[in-house]
Amino acid sequence: MTPPRPPSGRQRPLRYYSDSERTEGGSGSWDTLEWNKLDSQQTASGSSSTSFANLSCLLESERVIVEGYGVVLINTDEAGTLLVTNFRILFLSEGTRKVIPLGTIPLATIEKFNKTALKVQSNNRQSDKNPPRRLLQVTGKDMRIIVYGFRPKTKQVNLLLLLILTHSFLLGIICITFMIILLQRRSVFDALLRCTKPERVWDLYTFACGPSKFGNANPKERLLNEYFRLLGKSSLRASMDMIEDGSFTLENELWRISDLNSNYNLCQTYPFAFMVPKSISDEELLQACSFRAKCRLPVITWCQPGSGAVIARSSQPLVGLMMNMRSNFDEKLVAAFCTQLGANKGERRKLYIADARPRKNALANGAMGGGSESSSNYFQSPIVFFGIDNIHAMRESYSRLRDYLDMHGATSSDGRSSFLRHTGWTWGGGNLSSMSASVSLLGDSGWLIHIQNVLAGAAWIAARVAVESASVLVHCSDGWDRTTQLVSLACLMLDPYYRTFAGFQALVEKDWLAFGHPFSDRVGMPNISGSGNFDFPRQSSSAGSYPSSPVRQSTQSGASQSPSSSHAQNNYSPIFTQWVDSVSQLMRMYPCAFEFSPTFLVDFMDCLLSCRFGNFLCNSEKERQQCAIAEACGCIWAYLTDLRSLATTSHVHCNPFYDPLKYDGPLLPPAASLAPTLWPQFHLRWACPEEATAADIEVQCRAMRAKYSEMQKEKEATERRVDEISFAMESLSAELLRERRMSWSARESAKRATKEYRALTRAVQSLGCKVNFTTSDVEDAPLETNNNNNNNNSRRRDRQGNNSDVSVSISLMSEENRSENQVGRVCEALCPLRTREGVCRWPEAGCAHLGSQFVGLKTNFDAFDRLSIHESYFKSE
Repeated sequence: MTPPRPPSGRQRPLRYYSDSERTEGGSGSWDTLEWNKLDSQQTASGSSSTSFANLSCLLESERVIVEGYGVVLINTDEAGTLLVTNFRILFLSEGTRKVIPLGTIPLATIEKFNKTALKVQSNNRQSDKNPPRRLLQVTGKDMRIIVYGFRPKTKQVNLLLLLILTHSFLLGIICITFMIILLQRRSVFDALLRCTKPERVWDLYTFACGPSKFGNANPKERLLNEYFRLLGKSSLRASMDMIEDGSFTLENELWRISDLNSNYNLCQTYPFAFMVPKSISDEELLQACSFRAKCRLPVITWCQPGSGAVIARSSQPLVGLMMNMRSNFDEKLVAAFCTQLGANKGERRKLYIADARPRKNALANGAMGGGSESSSNYFQSPIVFFGIDNIHAMRESYSRLRDYLDMHGATSSDGRSSFLRHTGWTWGGGNLSSMSASVSLLGDSGWLIHIQNVLAGAAWIAARVAVESASVLVHCSDGWDRTTQLVSLACLMLDPYYRTFAGFQALVEKDWLAFGHPFSDRVGMPNISGSGNFDFPRQSSSAGSYPSSPVRQSTQSGASQSPSSSHAQNNYSPIFTQWVDSVSQLMRMYPCAFEFSPTFLVDFMDCLLSCRFGNFLCNSEKERQQCAIAEACGCIWAYLTDLRSLATTSHVHCNPFYDPLKYDGPLLPPAASLAPTLWPQFHLRWACPEEATAADIEVQCRAMRAKYSEMQKEKEATERRVDEISFAMESLSAELLRERRMSWSARESAKRATKEYRALTRAVQSLGCKVNFTTSDVEDAPLETNNNNNNNNSRRRDRQGNNSDVSVSISLMSEENRSENQVGRVCEALCPLRTREGVCRWPEAGCAHLGSQFVGLKTNFDAFDRLSIHESYFKSE
């Protein structure tokens, strides 16, 4: 039975029905959609681009060109609005205007697009009323196939009623619906035609955006800095003055930097400077370059520090069909790579010549003047063929892999899961033959075999250099595709520096950009001479048994194809993508050897394919200099560095397992480990998004490291607080100890003073005198002598310290007090000269003299008592 309609005001999600559902009478979700309910928002926003001009998701200088309302993303059954800007296709969810990543793709990342029409198959009698689905299929270079479905607007749906009233029911539905959908889809299609196929490289978005804050420093300086590092002169830094005056031609004991190509007259696809043997002159280089295809003569791309072993690169020699052509200058140049071994001065270093092509391809190139070297002409150097296929085989393999993922992924371009595509096609049903067939289809794509061949060739080169200390010359046909893959991957294995962020940038800029990998041709971008190839018809190199994607199976007849072109004319090929995939395989085998993570490689590839930055535009260094790319466009490396600098914790581009101390030498993977698998972060992110991150332990490790970092910060803050408290306690303890010592000293001084006071008091009282001690402040009023005031003065002296004076008064005791004086009574009782009345009968006795002396002493004390004496008078200066 037909599924019920959703309640009024709610939108029914769009999806395809399985064959069984259609057999039961369902006519598909396109038949049950309430079209007059879907356009509530678009009618409210009747204006065109004004409603989207201030979107927060728009980049700098990005502007909306065409808007498509009521569009459905068939892959995920999401409805929304499709915007075509001068940089990308934006798909916004309906209502929230949230960007849907799967439906958003940069224009430069689009490999091709075409209009398709699918007829809904139904057993219902009213099936003739069902209009064909009008779709727009977009095939991306990043392993995704996107399908957009277009639907009519509310006002246009009302036109159907008019034709119904004129008794043209069937004809009205078919014609008007076709016209409505066709107009909206055509406007988007025409905008894509204009924007995705610019006539000139200057029409790309990156030139409209400009360098912004991601300025690109002179790439020539960075290339020279890498040469200086290889020559063992890392302390020197290149500059524009050095480039202009030609003072960059440095050398060491074996190698030198040549400026022979400073004007690109020697070779237009080589950099302005390259490294060659020191023993070879510039004249000999000029003679040798004519023997190699495209004048790409053998030069050094990497040298092993201390040993003298090198990895050299070139194009194929022009030996001819009979392989009898020779060049003495070329042979001398290649022989110069065979330097003498350090231990044995008389023994020459071994040289290998690695030809990346299959042997039959090398022989076939001889018919066009190319070919391969003869071992007898190059010091009996072994010649090894790696058997890596050409760019056309890689392109076909990549297309097959993309179709496989689209057919068997969780989100397919027809909106259905692989579980429901065919009756009984389910893993849960135990259909092992179907499972085996699916695995066989993955193997038939050949992509993993090609990755394995590249890895094996690079590992062989790295082993010859690291184990045998031999030199290796690598070339293919032109020396800018397979050669670049092999030498750069071998350098990555040999040199730990290239496994860091800075080293990876130096490696890519040296071996890929400087040595002329044709990025414009291979990635499908416009070059300096004209527009690039954006529509690439599939060239079947096999028996044709490999099935295409679900939408292609149904829409091949309706797909718009560009004029047919041969393999030689179509230069698009995912060579660089294949190399980055090989790097990810190495990272899987050695997860602790790289500073960057697989996420960094994915973001790096997305930036490259989008053409948002200018680093990878054009086909050579010369062309980029002619277009002033460095000055006019932003830099991808500056952008990625800025992303990492903005992260408060470990960025997703950083590898949390990186251990540079453990992997400070070459990586030499054994042959048994060179069994590649699909790169989940890149290959499965669109077809199987959950599976792409399910086994990614980096996310969990990064979360744990972030939590550990927070706890570490809290621990450091707590330790600093503990240190502060400990220091304060130590200071207080030291101060308390000083106070205790001072208190003990004060008590001892008080005891001594008390003893002295008592002794002095007894001595004075024995003379019949009375002693009074009083204190007073310098600024205070006249001294008061009562006991209460004395107590107050004592407390004041304690508070004010040295700001008080001590007054001493001595007076004669009265007779009553004198009688109370025990010492006096004893003296009178024992004195024989005293009468009973107390009168001394001998005035001349000693005691009488003592009494007169006391009178004088009392007079002196009275005089001192009238004086105001400060203690400061007695202090030493």
